[in-house]
Amino acid sequence: MSTNATKPEEKGFFEKVKETIESLWDGTKDTAEDVKEAAEEKLEDLKEKVISKKATASKKVSDEKASITAKVTATADKAKVAATDLKTKAAEKAKAIVQEAKTETAIAKKAAADVKAKAETKAKAITAKAEADIKGAKKAVAAKAATAVKKKTSTTK
Repeated sequence: MSTNATKPEEKGFFEKVKETIESLWDGTKDTAEDVKEAAEEKLEDLKEKVISKKATASKKVSDEKASITAKVTATADKAKVAATDLKTKAAEKAKAIVQEAKTETAIAKKAAADVKAKAETKAKAITAKAEADIKGAKKAVAAKAATAVKKKTSTTK
């Protein structure tokens, strides 16, 4: 018969915190990639517009190019801002989780210290009571022995 536990091991608190931080980071990266893809699609759409207008008027092409460049720059800037915001939010969330973990650890340490102090106090009380009982028993035995010795000495006289 196997002595191995059949239940899966539960993850500890810090492993859960680590997984949460990793999922937040992965979510941030995914969002940044989505924004980048949207910017690229927008760039492609704008390029197509430029090509169609280039055939009709070469002067309009240079104007459109400047407009597209400005839009692409604006879109890229928006993507950068969005990615920065997501990273900031993820970092703040991670800090909050770490702070909560520290608080819970401190509470657990205090509870453990309280239990230890109570156990030490109880152990001291039990030891003191045992010592008192032993002293009392020794005195009683000594008194009986003294009485027995007195009886023996009085009977031998």
